[in-house]
Amino acid sequence: MQKRCLGRSDLLVTPLCLGTMTFGEQTAREEAFSILDRAVGFGIDFIDTAEMYPVPPKRETQGATETIIGDWFAARGRRNDVILATKVCGRSSNDWFRDDGAPTRLTRAQIFEAVDKSLRRLKTDRIDLYQIHWPDRVVSDWGTVPSRFKPFTPAEDETAIEETAAAFADLIAAGKIRHFGLSNESPYGLMRFIAAAERGIGPRPVSVQNAYSLVNRTWEGGLAEIALREDVGLLPYSPLAQGYLSGKYRNGALPALSRKALFNRLQRYEKPHADAAIAAYVDLARRFGADPVTFAIAFAMNQPTVASVIIGPSSEAQLESNLAGAGFAWTEEMQTAVDDLHQRFGNPCP
Repeated sequence: MQKRCLGRSDLLVTPLCLGTMTFGEQTAREEAFSILDRAVGFGIDFIDTAEMYPVPPKRETQGATETIIGDWFAARGRRNDVILATKVCGRSSNDWFRDDGAPTRLTRAQIFEAVDKSLRRLKTDRIDLYQIHWPDRVVSDWGTVPSRFKPFTPAEDETAIEETAAAFADLIAAGKIRHFGLSNESPYGLMRFIAAAERGIGPRPVSVQNAYSLVNRTWEGGLAEIALREDVGLLPYSPLAQGYLSGKYRNGALPALSRKALFNRLQRYEKPHADAAIAAYVDLARRFGADPVTFAIAFAMNQPTVASVIIGPSSEAQLESNLAGAGFAWTEEMQTAVDDLHQRFGNPCP
């Protein structure tokens, strides 16, 4: 896999990134180790996690994913072989992340507490890419790029972007992190962080980790131009629409041990017209003689501004079909066919 530069940073990453949000809940420790072994052995050198993981977020399991990764580093001695990314929580009412039981906010004190805990769990002295998981400010919808705008009232206690940005600059100066990224962010938020950096407040964001897939291309409406002009890399998450683009949930199917069967948290991909769009893309992949999983990942890998596609296998078997996307030949004919379907269905799963 030919590596890609992440924004204006010195980070060169593989076009596939191993996402780990199932480790410690859906994926047991032993299988997580096997997935890490196989992914790194394949050539993936980019691992993404978060203080919130595993999902669904719970008091009893919070931090387990980072702990598994840290234990893997200690057991395998591979820390220096990978680019390590993790994330700090944005605004939430959850009271189990901070020692004082406070709801999560992106204040300087909370960011420093979060990064120190992540460093301990990950058994490392630095994080290569430290990301804001979602904004501190109130936004129109989760993911912050809805297909229709929903009015909102800003909270009185929103942490200023400049305060948050300055904290990340201090983390870099302290050697705790190397680079700064965003996630679930909007054009407004991205430009505000860039503008702050240009005024000397905080580092420039080198990446944005947003949902991006065949059924959610809202990134292209405003963020893509900013990313292109400002050299910010997209790290697409949920390129398989949390498994829907594999076709495994088609016609109401509910496979045992699937994420929907276990947790029923996939409503983002169950909106009006989503079924028809997902079925059309699955059928399109098969008309091209491709596995729908491989096809969906190859699509994401071959779009403008994409730096590295985050795959999230919960088993070794799922990992193999994900890895196949790296060697799949994406063609202009495929792109045209995908764009034709997008013209018809738009973004049913923003």
